[in-house]
Amino acid sequence: TIPLSFSLAQNYPNPFNPSTVISYQLPVNSKVTLKIYDVLGREVATLVNEEQSAGWKEVQWNAASVSSGIYFYKLTAGSFVETKKMLMLK
Repeated sequence: TIPLSFSLAQNYPNPFNPSTVISYQLPVNSKVTLKIYDVLGREVATLVNEEQSAGWKEVQWNAASVSSGIYFYKLTAGSFVETKKMLMLK
């Protein structure tokens, strides 16, 4: 089945060390970007940057190379944009 709406889930686990999973859903085929930012707004990683088909998606982020702290992940899919917060603890 295809999701009825765009959605970005809270990462799991949260807090995490050193990796976490980010899930989202797309009701239609979309150009998708999923980026990680630090608290100063600097881009830390781009996890997804491609056209994706509709459905449920899951991406793992291994944050072993970054320091402990708060990070934000931002999903952009078509006109849908959502940002959530996560905590990395070493």
